[in-house]
Amino acid sequence: MLLGCIADDLTGATDLALMLAREGLRTVQTTGLPADDLALDEVDCVVVALKSRTIPAAEAVELSLAAADRLLALGAKRLFFKYCSTFDSTDAGNIGPVADALLDKLGASFTIACPAFPANGRTIEHGLLYVNGAPLAESSMKDHPLTPMRDSDLVAVLGRQTERKVGLVDATDVAKGADAIRAAYAREEAAGKSYAIVDAVKDEDLRAIGAASADLPLITGGSGVAMGLPAAWAKAGLVAELSTPAAKLDAPEGRRVILAGSCSTATRGQVAAAREAGVPDFKVDPLAIASGAIAAEDVAKWVISQKADGLAMVWSSADPEEVKAAQAELGRDAAGALVEHLLGDVAVILADSGFTRFVVAGGETSGAVVQALKVSALAIGPEIDPGVPWTLGLGGRSVALALKSGNFGAPDFFLKAWETLA
Repeated sequence: MLLGCIADDLTGATDLALMLAREGLRTVQTTGLPADDLALDEVDCVVVALKSRTIPAAEAVELSLAAADRLLALGAKRLFFKYCSTFDSTDAGNIGPVADALLDKLGASFTIACPAFPANGRTIEHGLLYVNGAPLAESSMKDHPLTPMRDSDLVAVLGRQTERKVGLVDATDVAKGADAIRAAYAREEAAGKSYAIVDAVKDEDLRAIGAASADLPLITGGSGVAMGLPAAWAKAGLVAELSTPAAKLDAPEGRRVILAGSCSTATRGQVAAAREAGVPDFKVDPLAIASGAIAAEDVAKWVISQKADGLAMVWSSADPEEVKAAQAELGRDAAGALVEHLLGDVAVILADSGFTRFVVAGGETSGAVVQALKVSALAIGPEIDPGVPWTLGLGGRSVALALKSGNFGAPDFFLKAWETLA
């Protein structure tokens, strides 16, 4: 194994695993720390999915260091810390504290921070993060219920999360290619900077950044910055041969369902598109769960009652005002947790009833579903939309899972996802 990756949520891990597999690395994703008996003879990369994005920073550091220890013990030569392409965090963490701890673990003095993912509308210019052309602080992320992003300047955002100095490698350097980017890294490090935000507005930028970063002990960023790593490592002889990902996933036979727990703008649009297309739907309200008016058995019974050869959708994708009202009554974290746990329980009942194909929207929801189904690892399948593949459960139940970050996917994602299943 060459690369060990630590992701701060499940869908982010899947996004990174897809990028690395698509670019030619033999990649396995685990949900939590890799099992001692995980076969790694034919694996170039292991991506560990944690649930550390919104927990207290000290806990996120502890979990991340435990993952780093396991990956290094398994033979990883380099580490990658993956976080969201919208840099989801607060001034109290968790990106800075985790990155600090990983630098210390490796005895390294410098790394980069590059969450850019142009294919999904995330670009960085002069250190400012843009979402579909709008500054981050003016995007829908400003109203995120757990990590509202009110500052688009990543140098400033990261600077408030660490006592180390944060620099910038801007588009002027990036446009000149990998050698110029490496020279800019050296310049920033010589100036006492431990981190450099790196501009990227197109895939060619990310490939050059990846090539320039191939020798760094630690890389931090979104999945996009991994785009250039496999080719650079193959050129250096660190990877024997780049592989070709499958175009179809051989999914187990069974019924299918959509479970949408994210309240992001993208997921709300996908829910609306599915409803408009006539997909039978069941809306879940956290207040109804809290009062006992609805339980997982009720929801699962409704799904099972739908046409066996059709598609059904369970969703809780409320708009920001509904979310605030539920949080005000139940507590910020409790409202989301109620929905996540219910959807996890629903998934188990459905799996026991012959459902084997699940589209799940939302990082926290995806984590709850995978944990409930006791899936310990995932094989990466074909890409549905940028950053979202089909996966096949390894360990636990035999199920096909499309685990979608709330912000990812085209409006018709819930409808077209099934086309790449064999």
